[in-house]
Amino acid sequence: MLELSALGLLQKKPLHGYRLKQQLELFMSSCISINYGAIYPLLKRLEERGYIFVVTEEPGEAGCSRKIYQITEKGRDRWREKMLENLKESWVKGRSRFLIKFFFFSDLEPTERVKLIEHRLIVCQLRQEYLDSQQSENLLLDSYQYSACNRAKSMLNAEMQWLREELVKELELLKKEEGRRKKEEEKSGWGVKPQPIVNTV
Repeated sequence: MLELSALGLLQKKPLHGYRLKQQLELFMSSCISINYGAIYPLLKRLEERGYIFVVTEEPGEAGCSRKIYQITEKGRDRWREKMLENLKESWVKGRSRFLIKFFFFSDLEPTERVKLIEHRLIVCQLRQEYLDSQQSENLLLDSYQYSACNRAKSMLNAEMQWLREELVKELELLKKEEGRRKKEEEKSGWGVKPQPIVNTV
């Protein structure tokens, strides 16, 4: 998830390690833990793999220069690959990963966003079925356990409602995009049916 987040932020603009950490803390701290011990080895690894490169260096506050990193085309391809993959992982990790992906949704095509939302909805529905089965199979006599289970179901229902609302928005955008494309094709002549030749002789 850290690689996905870092490449996503570097796709917006070049950053040095400290600034990257700040932005990760600002936008991703609810999804992943951020520490300096992970940032710089990650940047080195991404550079070695050709996903990013040092575009320039600037003086740092302590006298050491700071490397400014920029994403490469290979890095953009890697980011898109990470965005569109659907891994089998724990509920907690899967939820965090989707929230990180959602943060970068504007860099995806409408059809890609729809697929990711639809997949997340399916995962949530399976989770809901699992919680319902567990609650029916295990009699929760402890009021705290019962309350915690209901809280989990409530949060899940809220997420599913949010996903459905976002899906409706994306489908509307997709419909508008298809309508716009159709009009452009008609204007360029691709959508015009050839007229029959009339013999006037």
